[in-house]
Amino acid sequence: MVESTTASTGDPGGGAVTTNAVATPVRGSSARAWPDDQLGEIFADDQLSLRHAVIGMIAAVAGGAAAALAAWFVLRGMSLPAFGGSFVTRAVSSAATVVLLAVVSALLFVWAMRGAGNRPKWLELLTYAVAYLAPAGLVVTTLAIPLASTRLYLDGISVDQEFRTEYLTRMAAEPGLNDMAYIDVAPFYPGGWFWLGGRMANVLGLPGWEVFQPWALVTLAAAASLLVPVWQRLSGSLPAAAGIALVTTAVTLSTTADEPYAAVVAMGLPALAVMARRALAGAWSAALGVVVFLGVSATFYTLHTGVGALIVIALTIVTCAAERSWRPVVKLVLMGLGSMLIAATVWAPYVWAVVSGQPRSGATAMHYLPDVGARVPLPMFAASVIGLLCLLGLVWLLVRAIEPDVRAMGIGLLVMYGWVVASMIATLAGRTLLGFRLETPIAVLLVTAGVFAIADVRLNGVERLWPATARPGTARRVTAVFAVLMLLAGVGYAQSIPNRLHGPIDLAHTDTDGYGERADRFAPDSGAHYPEVNRVLLDAGLDPAETVLLTDERNFQAYYPWYSFQALTSHYANPLGEFDLRNAAIEEWAAAGAADELLAAMDATPWRGPDALLVRGDLSDPERPYTLDVADDIYPNNPNVLFRGVDFDPSLFEGHWDATQVGPYVVLIRP
Repeated sequence: MVESTTASTGDPGGGAVTTNAVATPVRGSSARAWPDDQLGEIFADDQLSLRHAVIGMIAAVAGGAAAALAAWFVLRGMSLPAFGGSFVTRAVSSAATVVLLAVVSALLFVWAMRGAGNRPKWLELLTYAVAYLAPAGLVVTTLAIPLASTRLYLDGISVDQEFRTEYLTRMAAEPGLNDMAYIDVAPFYPGGWFWLGGRMANVLGLPGWEVFQPWALVTLAAAASLLVPVWQRLSGSLPAAAGIALVTTAVTLSTTADEPYAAVVAMGLPALAVMARRALAGAWSAALGVVVFLGVSATFYTLHTGVGALIVIALTIVTCAAERSWRPVVKLVLMGLGSMLIAATVWAPYVWAVVSGQPRSGATAMHYLPDVGARVPLPMFAASVIGLLCLLGLVWLLVRAIEPDVRAMGIGLLVMYGWVVASMIATLAGRTLLGFRLETPIAVLLVTAGVFAIADVRLNGVERLWPATARPGTARRVTAVFAVLMLLAGVGYAQSIPNRLHGPIDLAHTDTDGYGERADRFAPDSGAHYPEVNRVLLDAGLDPAETVLLTDERNFQAYYPWYSFQALTSHYANPLGEFDLRNAAIEEWAAAGAADELLAAMDATPWRGPDALLVRGDLSDPERPYTLDVADDIYPNNPNVLFRGVDFDPSLFEGHWDATQVGPYVVLIRP
């Protein structure tokens, strides 16, 4: 940024996040075709007009996505060793990260030192391109490179990644919105990210499970790059915007990269707070931004959308109190209706099913309380670079609280902490609000404020703090020192991201993939038999889109799009599927006294009964039962799921089912 003198227009509609800066004309403004909201104080002279901001956002999303996909294709053709078994891949990742951060830091330093009007056109274009794509590059260097030697994504196919992969496999196999497990049931878990990933799988000709990694990389890269033009529009400073985007990306990758559809929403919550404040003050472009953000986020991840909506409501209450007017409520209603229209593209089938009276039971999504959910997240006291940045951000939020945008961010932070505390209190009612999921948004908001704190210090330079002793040259040297220290701190944190994700990356290499292989070249587990199980089902004339399979081999259904009679656990089960009643039905079937009785019981259920079963057993030993596990919710215990075996007597399937042995499994097909 450049030095500036104190000025303030006082307009709340479209200015920047801090004061003490010159209000300069908007670059590239066009009052005729793209009217702008009136601008207030800005950091420097990098303020984008509305038209250029929209163009920048489109370019950032497209460029970030294309860069990540191109990098994935290149890395896919290389032969890097498995991350956990060699330091070669780590070295390549670290080197690429250093080069990336060094280049973008150098360009932004020159940009700040030269000031507007003193930069050649080629330098401006190069700086814009690098700054806008640098966050996507960070996704590639810290995540794509460590995963280059495996087809799986973080956590492989283990634990929660199992159901996410199952959902993506479902969306890739069928064009419509369908439940990940249950046939003929409106989907409950937001399907926007998964549906789009399914279309990418169709374009690339990949099965759903295999597209998980590139789709996650593409969406993370696109969302991270989008932050640059968004924050440039909001702050008026390209260096500040790029810094926020890079730090936000680093924190998000370190904490919630395994859940990419939630991560991309968390990245945008600080900007949402600022946009909402400006929207309530009359900025129509900011109101449109709020509508799009909340609408799209509702199709991706419900929890963060709910928190975002609560932030907007809290800001509305504060604005109403300050203005002593109900006008902001009208704006709130309009933004709410607009976002709900977008959300309806995914949520309408489920809402209609509920309104029409379809039965629901057994879902326990709010029954989860890990260790991190039993304490308030305080990242500002962590002994790390990010901890220091969060502390600076907290101080800045308090010092600058008089500024409307800063106050909006502070209110957003209070809402998040309020949600966390309310989640702990809700445990007394037998559930939680999943407050631990807000660790990342809280950290992201604080580091965003931290970047602004550093920018504020730079704006109010050394010569302003000590005008009697400091010279302009001293200020430039101080800026250079700041730049070097921030670069080294950024490199130190960014190169540690793969190590922070060591466990999830290892699982991506050690889990058996959908082709029956392990990326680390060790012997696969029983999942190596899944391709043969799938062939047996297909050879019997069964269609995955029309078939219900009863099994506890969830990995099989994560790789192959067969519908399931029962979901993985009640915590990710669709309430319309009646998880608890299905568990009871399975146990009743196991207690049947004869084959005819079992068939009658299956046909009598209110749901589609199984057309086939995949169980553990041995056809050569008729005394050995067929077994599968059912999952019970045992909250408030942690772990909150108990798996217990259910045994079927082999005689229950004689005469009515075709049996085939595949490795340790028995495939039972009803003709």
